[in-house]
Amino acid sequence: MNLNFDQMATVLAGISTIWFIAHLSPGPDFLVTVRVAMTQTRMAAMRTVLGICVGTIAWCVAVFFGIGLLFNALPWLYTAIKLAGGAYLAYLGLRMVIGSFRPPADADTAPPMTASSAFRLGLLTNLANPKAAIFTASVFAATLPPEPPLLLGLAATILMTAISLAFYGLLALVLTTPRASAAYTRAQRWIDRIAGAAFVYFAIDFARG
Repeated sequence: MNLNFDQMATVLAGISTIWFIAHLSPGPDFLVTVRVAMTQTRMAAMRTVLGICVGTIAWCVAVFFGIGLLFNALPWLYTAIKLAGGAYLAYLGLRMVIGSFRPPADADTAPPMTASSAFRLGLLTNLANPKAAIFTASVFAATLPPEPPLLLGLAATILMTAISLAFYGLLALVLTTPRASAAYTRAQRWIDRIAGAAFVYFAIDFARG
């Protein structure tokens, strides 16, 4: 299907609006960015954000080329991905909660993350959320025309990734300031408990959904 510039701009404007609004509702990507930004270096936080963005690209490309149809044809595959993702998020959450109850001597500061481990954390957290695929499919279904041109799919993927990069990148930059780090140090235990409990909640929600 051929679209002119104005039609493509209208579609992309709709996608960007929906995608940006979705970022205002905290989810696993938001929480992991906050956690890394407040316990690690700014570079580690940005590496985590980069991992999240690569995950976003993967979901966009997969959805555009029909992973939604694959999930409908093979529901067990979606269930398997959902359970695996839920298990990973539950693991992260329980580790945060358990760590928050350790004696101060054992939990003064988190060990520094390597560039690869920070990137991997962001990527796996994003990919562990199968609802990201469903939401992306919903966005595409609501905004893209039937048989959308490849150029439009590419533009949508770039736009959605750019929004994620800007949103989480700004969040990481703000939370790695000295004032934010000091605030985290004062409330570290409760922040870890709340964030960990939220991850476990997401894991249970994935298993039920």
